[in-house]
Amino acid sequence: MLKTWFIVGASRGMGRELTEQLLARGDHVAATVRDTGHVADLADRYGDAFWVRALDVTDTAAVRAVTDDAFAAHDRVDVVVANAGYGVFGTAEDLDDAQIDSMIATNLTGSIQLARAAVPHLRTQGGGVLMQMSSMGGHIAFPAFSLYHVTKWGIEGFYESLAHEVAPFGIRTILVEPGVVRTGFFDASERVSPSEPYRGGPADRPPLTTADMVDSQEKTVAAMIRAADSPHPPRRLVLGSDAWQAITDTLRARLDDVIAQRANAATADLVS
Repeated sequence: MLKTWFIVGASRGMGRELTEQLLARGDHVAATVRDTGHVADLADRYGDAFWVRALDVTDTAAVRAVTDDAFAAHDRVDVVVANAGYGVFGTAEDLDDAQIDSMIATNLTGSIQLARAAVPHLRTQGGGVLMQMSSMGGHIAFPAFSLYHVTKWGIEGFYESLAHEVAPFGIRTILVEPGVVRTGFFDASERVSPSEPYRGGPADRPPLTTADMVDSQEKTVAAMIRAADSPHPPRRLVLGSDAWQAITDTLRARLDDVIAQRANAATADLVS
């Protein structure tokens, strides 16, 4: 059965790929972008099947208004996709306050506000899917990428709680956790050169090259669509062998560390 999707962040990368694959199979897409000119070709090609509005996800009132408009313009919205986001490379010490505030507002708060705006509509229509772009970076952490990890670990915790809250309404949630996908994400990311104390250390590393990007954007998006079409999608959709291995290794090491503390943990019990 064909669906209607509401995709926030559809102008480039996986958001653009997702929009194109969906329109090509006959679905309807309501999309938001920072500049509607970036998707004018899709509007010309697909006509009424493609609804688009400009949106800055850091404007909470605008997020709610555009979400309301998207649902009002369609009989039903089956899947809501939060895809807006970007990266900043730099040590925690070297980042400035504006970079921190801007990235949290875009990657984390914007996604939270989109979910809050969409849930009442999904509940009213009897259910649907909330799909949130996360990353293997929601489980692991690399040096000089701490701010990005804040937003991904944060949105993972938010969705872990939200999934329980909205399940009674027939709303399913999917956190998409890809590995290093061959997109323009890293080229578009901001880079802050490490200050002298960090030069030559773990945070002073070269940018990723195309050869480092081992996952297919087209295949990643196709897997996202299959998950949304499934009546029982996973809450966390791990995509890419690199993501699976990195997440598995990290979780095993973390579990080993917790298990090793069992006796010491018990020393804090009120009754021993």
